[in-house]
Amino acid sequence: MWKIKTCTLAVAVALALPAQAADDRQSMELLRQTTLDLIDALVETGVLTRAKADALIKQAEAKAADKVAKAAADPARPATVRVPYIPESVRNDIRDQVKQEVLAQARNERWAAPNSLPEWVSRIQWEGDVRVRYQSDMFADDNTPAAYYAGANMAAIDRNGRPSIADGSSPPYVTRNAAATETDSEGRALGSLNEDQQRWRVRARLGLTAQVADTVSAGVRLATGNTNDRVSTNQTLGQNFNKYSFVVDRAFIRYDPVEWLTVSGGRIANPWLSTDLIWDEDLNFEGLAATLKPSLDSGRLRPFLTAGWFPLRIDAPKEHGSRSLSAVQVGVDWEARRDLRLKFGAAQYKFDNVEGREDRRFDEFMLQRLPGYGQYEYGSGFRSKGNTLFTTNNRLEQPGNPFDSSNWIWGLASRFEPLALTAAIDIARFDPVHVMLSAEYIKNTAFDRKEIQRRTGVRLSDGSDTAYLYRIAVGMPSIRQLGDWQASLTYRRVGSDAVLDAFTDSDFGLGGTNVKGYTLGFSYGIEQNTAIGLRWMSADSIDSPTLVSGDKFGVDTLQMDLSVRF
Repeated sequence: MWKIKTCTLAVAVALALPAQAADDRQSMELLRQTTLDLIDALVETGVLTRAKADALIKQAEAKAADKVAKAAADPARPATVRVPYIPESVRNDIRDQVKQEVLAQARNERWAAPNSLPEWVSRIQWEGDVRVRYQSDMFADDNTPAAYYAGANMAAIDRNGRPSIADGSSPPYVTRNAAATETDSEGRALGSLNEDQQRWRVRARLGLTAQVADTVSAGVRLATGNTNDRVSTNQTLGQNFNKYSFVVDRAFIRYDPVEWLTVSGGRIANPWLSTDLIWDEDLNFEGLAATLKPSLDSGRLRPFLTAGWFPLRIDAPKEHGSRSLSAVQVGVDWEARRDLRLKFGAAQYKFDNVEGREDRRFDEFMLQRLPGYGQYEYGSGFRSKGNTLFTTNNRLEQPGNPFDSSNWIWGLASRFEPLALTAAIDIARFDPVHVMLSAEYIKNTAFDRKEIQRRTGVRLSDGSDTAYLYRIAVGMPSIRQLGDWQASLTYRRVGSDAVLDAFTDSDFGLGGTNVKGYTLGFSYGIEQNTAIGLRWMSADSIDSPTLVSGDKFGVDTLQMDLSVRF
């Protein structure tokens, strides 16, 4: 407790003013006030309780009174004690040293907060949210029936006997190429394009981040959902009261050696400045990412550079190569004024070896498939809908009926190297109400009709390599408190081969590409960290979802949410 005694002694010296000479009284009064201010600051920050501070002052006053009494009783002691002048810099050093000593002892002995939790608890941060949603999907009355898709696909057989798709969509235009009797992982019928459906859904997420060292942190997040759907963590109610599964949604290590550099590895959150035009909001990335973010102009201008590599599939034959995503993005985050903030980013993404090729791993003499057969498949469990596909195998390789579509192996017609330009503006002139504008433009720089024909033998008659989105939102940037609100309007057009349909927004048009339309949204805070939300999405196909001109697909979706976060 010698450090506490040091503080007590400082108070005692400061309080012993009656024993000081008049010409030194002013400087000692300043020292006294500085010491008392230090004690008040320790109380305000929680290092000392008020009771302990009062006891400390009383103890110091008692010692000061005792010194005065002894001085008066000692006839040999001079009546006046002169204290040398203490410069301002010395007084500041004394104050800082005493403060650091008291804080250090408080942390070590934990006497300032006797009921506090163990030290390691302060290094862990928890986060989570729960959302209950009602969703209604209302299909257009003039949608092309699902049964028409197989017949339309049969209309085009190439010179090798392969059914080819030149319509800018996957066959048929329903999730995971399912027949009318099939259901998805949540029990939802996939084959109907004309019957409306209603669902109640729930989403729960729970994550923690631990600061294991000054520069190293690690995190894990669990979420509802399943391992078959990478772009949704929803769980549909109506499973006969069956329990839900928690899956690992994130698991990462982050290294921040300096303020301007962050390196992350594992299953990480989206590291890109982007919208859900290219990456669904529930999508997480597996791999490595690094971000340089130097600070300029006193922190108001922050340019950034992000690079990453993410494996998609590592079990492919060596001659075809593993599938992966590599990307780089440059941009700037600029606080132009206190009420105006702008963000801009330009990203180049490159998907390696996702495109399909004619599969020659078939012994035509023995009529058997060789190892690695089907390596170019864009699997039904991976894709959504909208990308232009072709069959990588031909009808001579099909057992039984060569025109049975269940034997066809579908691959991506185009390669994918999207260039994305993203911008966001936050206008806080009317704070707390903000006006938020965002836009994104994407062009698949690898989309080439001639290259597709050389590689696949398929001549495309339509399809699109561009996508764009515009969004305006008015209200609070996030819904945190009672009375917070936000209204938004979004328009998007997603060309068939601008982005991979597996990763784009899974709600608009029920997922995938080759769709256009608008979204209206409104959110309102009904309690702290509790909000209700309403979204209306209207989507229609751009190109014919079959090979027949005039065929179409459209769906309107209503979502009503109750969500809490903690």
